[in-house]
Amino acid sequence: MTFEFEADLFAHIAVRGLAVENPERLAGGRSNLVWRAGSVVIKLYQQPGENPLFANDALREGASLKALAGTGLAPKFLDAGMFNGCKWLAYSHIEGTVWQQDTAHVAQLLGRLHDQAGFSGLPMGCNGSADLTEQTLTVLAQCNSSNPLRGLAPSGQVAACKNPVVIHGDPVPGNLVDHGGTLTLIDWQCPQLGDPAEDLALFLSPAMQLLYRGTQLTRLEEDAFLGAYPDRRVVTRLLALKPWFHWRMAAYCLWRSGQSNQGSHRDHDAMVLELEALQSISPSAA
Repeated sequence: MTFEFEADLFAHIAVRGLAVENPERLAGGRSNLVWRAGSVVIKLYQQPGENPLFANDALREGASLKALAGTGLAPKFLDAGMFNGCKWLAYSHIEGTVWQQDTAHVAQLLGRLHDQAGFSGLPMGCNGSADLTEQTLTVLAQCNSSNPLRGLAPSGQVAACKNPVVIHGDPVPGNLVDHGGTLTLIDWQCPQLGDPAEDLALFLSPAMQLLYRGTQLTRLEEDAFLGAYPDRRVVTRLLALKPWFHWRMAAYCLWRSGQSNQGSHRDHDAMVLELEALQSISPSAA
């Protein structure tokens, strides 16, 4: 992106009444371009190839910030629009640090989110083992290499939950901001109405912890998380669905490792962690 494009973008936003003095490009985003300008964060949505697991929907993000206003679960929505064919969103900056420890706090945060009323603009997410199997096979069909994971499909069946709730869809460490003892979720690009066990599985994922925090959770950290989540029925569903969640994440890491513009050896290492976790609970998965 050229300097002239950035300058024109910020001028366009400033005309709408937002102060965008001395914008600074932020690192960390995998999908979009993000800047901070004082108390304002500006996100410009890119349009690369489709991601088979994580959506990048500007309209969903805007709808989520508006619907969750005042809850502390999400940043404050400021404005949104289009510039040169690209969607952009502005929201309040949260002064804090990326989450690193205290899994119980994350579990409590997700429990609060899953108690929120649903709102319009959200698609239905994967729900139950049949949906997870279908999604995983779709991911594997997009992989550039042969699919050694295809034969690792878990056996059995777990029914869909009867009451889907609002889920974040990407509650990985990089999307959790710790500020003054409070946690807030950012990057609301792929929320859904779905199984709350999905959010739990994504946070606990060895792959996502490795990629965003540098190491997977310890058994004590995982136990603390599961013990602090307020709905034991959801925890029971998570434990039943774990083989499918690990299998799907391994497939996603395989897909990412084959993307020339995104993949890295870390994606392969992340896939190995998911396969090891799958093997630990489903010994026949070899």
